[in-house]
Amino acid sequence: MRVTSIRQRLRTLTASLVAAASMAGLLAGPAMAEPKKEFEIAWTIYVGWMPWPYAADSGIIKKWADKYGITINVTQINDYVESINQYTAGRFDGVTLTNMDALTIPAVGGVDTTALIVGDFSNGNDGIVSKSAKTVAELKGETINLVELSVSHYLLARALDEAGLSEKDVTVVNTSDADMVAAFKAPDTTTVVTWNPLLAEVKAEPGANALFDSAQIPGEIIDMLAVNTQTLKDNPDFGKALVGAWYETMALVVDPGEAGQKARAAMGALSGTDLAGFDAQLAATKLFPVPADAVAFVSGPDVVTTMENVRSFSFDHGLLGEGAPSADVVGIEFPGGKVLGDTGNVKLRFDPSYMALAADGKL
Repeated sequence: MRVTSIRQRLRTLTASLVAAASMAGLLAGPAMAEPKKEFEIAWTIYVGWMPWPYAADSGIIKKWADKYGITINVTQINDYVESINQYTAGRFDGVTLTNMDALTIPAVGGVDTTALIVGDFSNGNDGIVSKSAKTVAELKGETINLVELSVSHYLLARALDEAGLSEKDVTVVNTSDADMVAAFKAPDTTTVVTWNPLLAEVKAEPGANALFDSAQIPGEIIDMLAVNTQTLKDNPDFGKALVGAWYETMALVVDPGEAGQKARAAMGALSGTDLAGFDAQLAATKLFPVPADAVAFVSGPDVVTTMENVRSFSFDHGLLGEGAPSADVVGIEFPGGKVLGDTGNVKLRFDPSYMALAADGKL
């Protein structure tokens, strides 16, 4: 069945999220202006985010939270978009998500959001797989299943553009990431766009052809942990504890020895694969395990260029809100005070200052 259009779905989604966020007191008000001791983080299964459940299970999160006298709860949500919706509505203080989704859901919904930790960018972990086509050009006239409004949609648009096609040449069907593998196995589904570990599963299906992946647009799909800006401002120890736990865990992710292998095997098991499968997914990921490298990436010009592309795509597809006059409707702030868009409506911030504390050994 044909799903509602992107613009219709976004209009309904944004209205409900803004209402929910307003009730939760997230929209820049005095209700947030006080310290608190317990925080909630949401995550979904993806190779770049598996350090979070491992850090929770292994006690690393508790270690760093205890250091700052706080509690941090780390909760899995089975549906990626739902996790962002719940963050936007105030159920969580932070969420794992991509740069584009941070803009088009919480930021557009009025929730001021900070990219606290930039962990990696997808370098092959997002891709297009088809049972009927062998090239992107052959997708003309096809029905394609993906998580609508997500980076999968962005990846498809970029691929179609490079092949001389547009979204008018295909039919998009919104499909939850929780249902993606089952959908691809269905005989009436021919093509999906998804991310690992789901991507690896669909690529392993008989007759599956990998057509395009994020390695062909490096640095454009950024994976990060974002938090509510006001919550971070009122509770800087929350940011310090998260960053400290993250980089302690990342040291294990890149450790070639026994401790690292044990940690990665555990992360693989949490995501439904084994050590070899998890390492294969890591190979398609450009990690920033050293905080100084993450700071340099966020502070460099490429992130600004990427977000210019992302916000232009989002505006062209009606993802910046009903009646948005231009891509400038939401401000995006970068290190040094540079802002893309409305400086009076900054709702997405790339702030490397907490990662810089880790780089300087000041946590």
